[in-house]
Amino acid sequence: MASRRLPPLHAVRAFEAAARHLSITRAADELNVTVGAVSRHVRALEVRMGTALFLRGSRGLILTSAGKAFADSTREALDRIADAAEGLHLRQFRRLSVGVYGFFLSRFLLPIWPGLMAAHPELEIDLHTSANPVDLLASRYDAVIAVSDGQPRAGLVTRPLLPIATVPVCSPGLLKDGALDFTSVPLLHNRPRPDDWRRWLDHAQLTKVPVRAGSSFENLGLAIEAAAAGLGAVIAIESLLTTDLAQLDLVKAHHIVRPTRRHFVLEYEQRMADDPAVAAFATWLCEACNQQSTKKAPARKSTRKSAPD
Repeated sequence: MASRRLPPLHAVRAFEAAARHLSITRAADELNVTVGAVSRHVRALEVRMGTALFLRGSRGLILTSAGKAFADSTREALDRIADAAEGLHLRQFRRLSVGVYGFFLSRFLLPIWPGLMAAHPELEIDLHTSANPVDLLASRYDAVIAVSDGQPRAGLVTRPLLPIATVPVCSPGLLKDGALDFTSVPLLHNRPRPDDWRRWLDHAQLTKVPVRAGSSFENLGLAIEAAAAGLGAVIAIESLLTTDLAQLDLVKAHHIVRPTRRHFVLEYEQRMADDPAVAAFATWLCEACNQQSTKKAPARKSTRKSAPD
C-alpha cells in the first residue's frame, strides 16, 4: 500500500478551526497558540495546494469554494478521528477469558463478584472452571486462578492471592465439651487430596490417631456439605471457609491450622501485563484477597513446626 501524502496535521487543525470560526484570532484562542502561528499554517496549506482557501477582507475571512470543500472534508475527518479515539477509550476493557479453580470460584470469587461489577461495570469476563491443574494454563486463557507454589516461571506473571492452609471442620453437634474426638468421629475425605488427614494429624501431634477409610467425595465442596450434615469431619482450606462457616451448620473442629507451600495465584503471560482489562481485574482481585487476609482473625499458633507440602 502506497504511503499517504498528507499535509501537516497541525496545519489542518489550524485551518479547520479558522474555517469554523471564520476568524484567525478565535482559532488561535481555541488551539492555545498565537495568531501568527495559525496564519502561517493556513498560508502553508495554501502554498502546498496551490490555491487560496480564504478571502481576507475588512469584515474578516470568507471561505473560497476550494476552502469550503476542504473545510467540510477536514471537519468530517477530524470528527471521525475524535470519535474513534473516544470509542477506544470507552472500549478499553475487552472481554476477558479467565480460567479458575472451581472451589475458589464458588467459595470466594462469586460472593464478591458484585463488588467487581460495581468497580468496573464495563469489564466483561467469561469464566471457565476446572479442578484439574492441567486445564488451568495461562497459555489457554487471558489469565488463570490456579494453585501454585508461587515460584516465578519464565514468561509468566504470578500474583499470590490466598494461602492454602488446612484445618478440620465439622458440625457443632459432633463436638463434645468444645473438642472433637478424632478417634471416634468419621474422617471424611476429598479424593483429589487423599493425604490431607494424615498430614494435618501429624502436624497437630495426633500421630496415633488412625486415618480410617471414611466416606470420600469427588471434590472438597461435597465433602464440606457432608461434614455440615453431621457425617463426620473433613480437612478444609482455611482461607475459603468464610462462606461455609456463615451459611452452613459448620465450625472449625480444632484450633491448629496447618500451613503449606502452596497458594491460590493469579497467573497470566507477560505479554498480557499491559492489557487494561487484565490489569484492572488483577488489581481488584489482589486487593479483595488482601482485604480477606486482613479481616481474618489470627489463628492460635501450633507449637509444632513441620515442613509444609
